[in-house]
Amino acid sequence: MAEPATRTVERALQLLGAVCDAGAVSLADVSRGTELSASTALRLLRTLENSGFVRKDADGEYRPGLRLVQLGAQALSHESLIHLAAPALQRLVDATGESAYLSVRGHQGTGSDHAVYLAIAEGTHSVRHASWVGRSVPLAGSSLGVVFAGNTPDAGYVVSDKGVEADVTAIAAPLRQLGAPGAALDGGPVAAISVVAPSYRMNPEEIQRIGQLVAAEAHALLGTAVGS
Repeated sequence: MAEPATRTVERALQLLGAVCDAGAVSLADVSRGTELSASTALRLLRTLENSGFVRKDADGEYRPGLRLVQLGAQALSHESLIHLAAPALQRLVDATGESAYLSVRGHQGTGSDHAVYLAIAEGTHSVRHASWVGRSVPLAGSSLGVVFAGNTPDAGYVVSDKGVEADVTAIAAPLRQLGAPGAALDGGPVAAISVVAPSYRMNPEEIQRIGQLVAAEAHALLGTAVGS
């Protein structure tokens, strides 16, 4: 006999909470932690995965999905991630003249192999990167791919030259998911800010200058989100 719908919802929410609490968790661990059979946990996790509430990484672990970020941003209303990031993006434009973006990791079927641009502060140069808000970009070969893989170096930013577009340089920094103030979850970055510019205007000194600015704004934005 099929279990009552309310019981199914309760178990799905229980699993979702366990994934969020852990940041990244295997099927065996989450089924044991929620006292559900592996078959039940797998069935519910697949439903949550197909809906974008969780995602399964290459190691087979389950992590919070983009849909949670989207719902969280909606729930925050005027304190949404886009609202919070807007001043930081504009400061980057003021300091560099280049376009600045806010991005999140995308959801595509059972995978997550692209990022989605959520917001832009457009650059002031006559030649600049035009708005790609709402568009997705592949993670492979891009600075966002390195950021969302959790491989940002100690400098706090990642540089990609001609990664997604020829003759375009992107410099990105992560915004990590937070629980209690100052405590980053193991789920890795849920968003990133970046500066995108024509490569002909970039040189090592300018890349380092912009990279430091992007990393500083990401760090400051993280603190603002915690304190709000």
